[in-house]
Amino acid sequence: MDRPNYITPTGYAALRAEYDALLGGERPKLVEVISWAAGNGDRSENGDYIYGRKRLREIDRRLGWLSRRMKAAKVVDPAQQEDRARVFFGVTVTIADENDNQRTLVLVGDDEADAAAGSVGWSSPFARALRGAAIGDLRRVALPAGEREYEVIALTYP
Repeated sequence: MDRPNYITPTGYAALRAEYDALLGGERPKLVEVISWAAGNGDRSENGDYIYGRKRLREIDRRLGWLSRRMKAAKVVDPAQQEDRARVFFGVTVTIADENDNQRTLVLVGDDEADAAAGSVGWSSPFARALRGAAIGDLRRVALPAGEREYEVIALTYP
């Protein structure tokens, strides 16, 4: 990876929990089912065997991805941020557009971004435009619907 994979402690714990659940829970049970299905004879028309092998490949692929992401992760605790007057990783920022419509966003790691919940990935256009901004600063954000200007209204860190 050419840039660090910043992640909050909570986000890293979620990746770790998913990895442990797949490796210690779902995968062993699935291997057991596949082994049982393979012992039933003809594998070409055995749905349990065919589906089980397919699901096992999906789990192994996900485990590999999770492992790589955790290895590349740089855990950053937003509560330890020294400069709380500017937008940095982990901040909860309130912004307003030209029509005074306000939005509250939390800048988190890309692996823990959830736009519906207001969590925006660190390398998203919003986060890139807002980095380093202070209260009262105007920033332009290139969005699919066109470029918009936002004013930083409030900043809070955990």
